[in-house]
Amino acid sequence: MLESVIKRVTVFKNKDALYPEFIPPTLPHRGIHIKQLAEIFKSLITSPGSMSLRAMLVGGIGVGKTVTARVFGYEIKHLAKEQGLDLRYVHINCHRDRTLYEVISEVIRQLGIPIPLRGLSPREMMIALLSYIEKHNIYVLITLDEFDYFIHTAGNDAVYFLVRLYDEYPDVKKRLNFIFIARDLTALSTLDPTTESYILKHLIKFEPYRSKELYDILIQRRDLAFYENTVSEDIIKFIADSEGIDKGGEGNARSAIEVLLLAGEAAEHEGSHIVLLEHVRKALTVTHPDIVKVSDELNFLQLHELLLVKALIRTLRAKGTSFVRIGEVEEEYRYICQLYNIKPRKHTQIYEYVNNLKHMNIINAKLSGKGLRGRTTLLSIVAPLDALEKRVDELIDKRLTTERNTL
Repeated sequence: MLESVIKRVTVFKNKDALYPEFIPPTLPHRGIHIKQLAEIFKSLITSPGSMSLRAMLVGGIGVGKTVTARVFGYEIKHLAKEQGLDLRYVHINCHRDRTLYEVISEVIRQLGIPIPLRGLSPREMMIALLSYIEKHNIYVLITLDEFDYFIHTAGNDAVYFLVRLYDEYPDVKKRLNFIFIARDLTALSTLDPTTESYILKHLIKFEPYRSKELYDILIQRRDLAFYENTVSEDIIKFIADSEGIDKGGEGNARSAIEVLLLAGEAAEHEGSHIVLLEHVRKALTVTHPDIVKVSDELNFLQLHELLLVKALIRTLRAKGTSFVRIGEVEEEYRYICQLYNIKPRKHTQIYEYVNNLKHMNIINAKLSGKGLRGRTTLLSIVAPLDALEKRVDELIDKRLTTERNTL
């Protein structure tokens, strides 16, 4: 059986090129956004330290915001190196690092700075960071991805501290620069007007992809991920047309690439040497918009949050209802923890996880109304349970493997 799996026909030469975290060598149809960023951050190369620079990237899911920031960070870092500047790029997802303390800690960690963090406040950590990069003549470009979530979680004071940092130190070299990424600008309205205008000085908007643009993106990923002559251009066009904003789709490149990945896996499972239209149709039935929307968020969940999502999925499936009580989910969560030989978290922590998952739009939560004795929180999930559980299981296994390897 093992031999038959290992020797199974495969259409993939590099499946990693279809995963969300993959950074392609070039970005089709996002060159203008790279140029806009270059204009904004030009003085980081021509007159480093003269000012702290900021840009705001805004657009829906799968429109290329994150990958554009990463590619730009890579390119400007290497351009700075050619000019003899030590410019570092740091990319932080604010779903994972949710507080000011966690953000500054992650900046320090990614820069590899030997600062003992235990017992330090965020302000003390920042002072130590500024002192270190000044001493070693380092400049930093920091991207805060899902910045709208950071605003919601950390609040106005934390945002103010980051974006107006150099107001307190006007005479020092401005070595920290920022790219903020958000799905929309709604969260910024909760900030004080001065901070909001400070962030929005350089705004770059990302529109959903049209079918022709998706076609070019899929051709690039096909050539990187599949063996030659396994995926025809007709297949690529079919996927692009099904997802393009001008053809009635959402214009989501992440969703289109996911369809291509699943179609390839369907072909591989059937032992086919090529990807057929029927494989794409199967992939389209599996690739639910809600699954794609939560895919990024799932990647940044902690282990126990993933276990809680799995518990909710299992409880919903067992009950056959649209909503279930939080107590029922918590009971299933403790059972799952027992299966994995993991100590479960207490109720207060579970409730905090529920609130976080709700804010991330992974689950729905509401208070019970008439017809139920007592007031309790009811939980639900919109996305298809089977597809979601498969992804959650993959991430749980990944987290457990990582934990075991660090022991």
